[in-house]
Amino acid sequence: MNRPDFSNYLAHFTKDGALCSAAEDNPARPFAQMSAFDRLVSILNNQIINASTMPWTGAHAVCMTECPWSSLLAHTQQYSPYGVGFSKKSVFVKHGGPAYYVRPDHLKKQMSKRQFDKHVWPFITPFSPQYRPNHMKGQYFPTVDFSHEREWRVPHDYPFLLDDVEFVVVKEYNDVARFPQNLINAIGVEKFIIMDNYRFVEKLWPVHIM
Repeated sequence: MNRPDFSNYLAHFTKDGALCSAAEDNPARPFAQMSAFDRLVSILNNQIINASTMPWTGAHAVCMTECPWSSLLAHTQQYSPYGVGFSKKSVFVKHGGPAYYVRPDHLKKQMSKRQFDKHVWPFITPFSPQYRPNHMKGQYFPTVDFSHEREWRVPHDYPFLLDDVEFVVVKEYNDVARFPQNLINAIGVEKFIIMDNYRFVEKLWPVHIM
């Protein structure tokens, strides 16, 4: 069951500007000049989330987050207030699963011995937190800690039907007004979550640390 610290849903958030990897073979390069809003509309129109090149491994994957609602404002500040959500069940059956946060010393050993199976590689990300011991600083990786995102990945493009969409996150009412009407009709306006409303609630009743 859903709980404050656990959900049966995942969200993929778009972002403005640069991609997470500047690799020439990054399949997301055609979308690099699009705004976060336009990327969201494109995803829903085409009913597919294109995989991107992961910055540390070079593998291709679609990234989603299990970030709990109480931390969502901070998450949208890092990416954007535009995203689309799916059930974990629908993601899992399309080969998705939680990312593997791997200690940098373990990751270095596995990489040197090429012991990661090709099917595992897209799920790998270094876990090199700020509180790592001094002898691990200056080697392996710089500070890398995305564990707060509680990330899931799909190791290829993620096709879906509009019926699979559990919710859509937008910044403000005007975003809903300028959203393609055919998408609103197909998804249902009741599934649109407006982040500015959430920010106002937090201003009046600040129960979460942001």
